[in-house]
Amino acid sequence: MIPIFSFLWLRGKCRKCGSVIPWRVLLVEILTAALFAFLWWYFGPGLPLAIATIYTCILLVVAFIDLEHGLILNKVIYPSIGIALVLSFFWPGTGVISGLIGGAVGLAIIVLIILAFRGGMGWGDSKLAAFIGLAVGFPGVLLALLIAVVSGGIVAAVLLVTKRKGRKDAIPFGPFLAGGALVTIVAGPAILDWYGRMMAG
Repeated sequence: MIPIFSFLWLRGKCRKCGSVIPWRVLLVEILTAALFAFLWWYFGPGLPLAIATIYTCILLVVAFIDLEHGLILNKVIYPSIGIALVLSFFWPGTGVISGLIGGAVGLAIIVLIILAFRGGMGWGDSKLAAFIGLAVGFPGVLLALLIAVVSGGIVAAVLLVTKRKGRKDAIPFGPFLAGGALVTIVAGPAILDWYGRMMAG
C-alpha cells in the first residue's frame, strides 16, 4: 500500500473485496504528506524537525478521531502527555519548567470552561490542552488556545448560518485545538515576539 497513489490507483476500493475506502483516508494521507513536507522545509534536518513531526502525528490522530467519533481517547492522549513531558527537555525555547506550566495552564483553562459551561466541551479537550501546554510551553499555550477558540467560533458560526448544524448540535473542539497547537509549534515564537513588540511600541 502506497499512500495516496494506492487510493487513486484502486479508485477508492479495496483490491481484494471491493469495499469502498472512505475519502477520509485519502484526506489524511494528503494532509500528512503536506505537513511533513512543510515541516522539513521550515525546520530542516535536526532534532526540532523530529519533535515537530512527532507532535504533528499525534495531533492528526487526535483531530481526526475526534472529528469522526467525537472522542479524544485516553489510550492516545495519556501516552502523548508522557511523550510531550520527555520531549519538553529537548524542544528549543520551551524547556521542562515552561512545559509543565503550560500543561497546567492549558488543563486549568479548559476545566474552568467545562465547569462554567456545561456541555460546551468534554474532559478529553482538557487532557488535549494539557498535552498542548507541555508541547508548546507557556505562554505558547495561551496562543494555541486563542487560535482554537477563534477558529472554532468562526466555523461554528458558519455552520449555524448555513444550517449545517443546529444550536444544540455538538461540534468537536479537538480539531481546533490541534490546529492551534500546530500553528503555535511552527510560528508561536514569531507571533508572540510580534505581539510583544506591538504592545511595547
